[in-house]
Amino acid sequence: MFEWEINAQEGAARAGTFYTPHGTLQTPIFAPVGTQATVKALTPAQVEELGAQLVLANTYHLFLRPGDELIAELGGLHSFMQWHKPILTDSGGFQVFSLIDTRKVDDDGVTFKSHIDGSTQRLTPEISIRIQENLGADIIMAFDECAIPTDYAYSKLAMQRTHAWARRCQAAKTRQDQALFGIVQGGIFSDLRAESAQTLAAMDFPGYAIGGLSVGESKADMLRTISEVNQILPENKPRYLMGVGTPQDLIEGVLRGVDIFDCVLPTRLARHNSAMTLTGRMNLMNAAYARDERPISADCQCYTCQHFSRAYLRHLVNAKEMLAATLLSIHNLYTLVNLTQRMRQAILTGQMQRFAQETLAATVASEALEEEL
Repeated sequence: MFEWEINAQEGAARAGTFYTPHGTLQTPIFAPVGTQATVKALTPAQVEELGAQLVLANTYHLFLRPGDELIAELGGLHSFMQWHKPILTDSGGFQVFSLIDTRKVDDDGVTFKSHIDGSTQRLTPEISIRIQENLGADIIMAFDECAIPTDYAYSKLAMQRTHAWARRCQAAKTRQDQALFGIVQGGIFSDLRAESAQTLAAMDFPGYAIGGLSVGESKADMLRTISEVNQILPENKPRYLMGVGTPQDLIEGVLRGVDIFDCVLPTRLARHNSAMTLTGRMNLMNAAYARDERPISADCQCYTCQHFSRAYLRHLVNAKEMLAATLLSIHNLYTLVNLTQRMRQAILTGQMQRFAQETLAATVASEALEEEL
């Protein structure tokens, strides 16, 4: 039911195919985040139209509201949100990590207070798997503990818990139509990351996620950690870098052997009036765009750039029209989805190194120009 194959490779970069019950994923791919069973400001048809193959939903949030049992009763997440392509659900581990003031972690699991009504809730590996089985996603995550990446003692303890919880997730899993990924932890520490990757590789998951990055560590530490982990993880399994989503990070990740990405950044930027391009961000509130007839990006084929000017988008932003978030979300998500598609083609044709160098160089040049201005 789940099968992974590498179609081409250039250095560490891979173009692969991952077969799932709800469709085939052509990697590398970027997955839009649909936290509450919706990609914010967009319909499922719009998400599909911009080329997305995979959508991520959030175990923690759907557990609290409307409830995983209700979603199961209504036919599962694909039917509930009317997205009929593959879905990935996280385990809730990162969301619990973010509730640092209200959570209590022990070796069995985590007790926390709901951000909705303050009620006391409990997540364990077994509960996380039960929730994700009720949701019915194609790819599900083992319950993990995400630690402060620069604290060695905490990172080691969280890594050990993550390994123990991964074994319990494997034991609790009952559905054969879901692929359970293990999550590598260990902060920014090479010895811990190596131990985590080796331990999880030995457990023979159908895929692996790299967690605990893009949470405050330096860019250099993040990239080094990705390289070190992917040198250990099995070649014949897909690799998913959690929560990383700038164009530059996607390129650097693919160069280091990452296959799947997700991030809230493109839709969050859209709701804060910003457009994402391969050479930087554009704040549409800027008065310089008031009479600008050009699209956000001249060479962009997204619906927004094919139909609307910067001046119109600035008007929507200033008028606080809901359409602004929709049009900017379409553009921002298309930018990342299309980037991964172009990287796939570059790998298939042996041009990935050249593509990466040219794209990253354009980004650096743009940043330098902005500093001069």
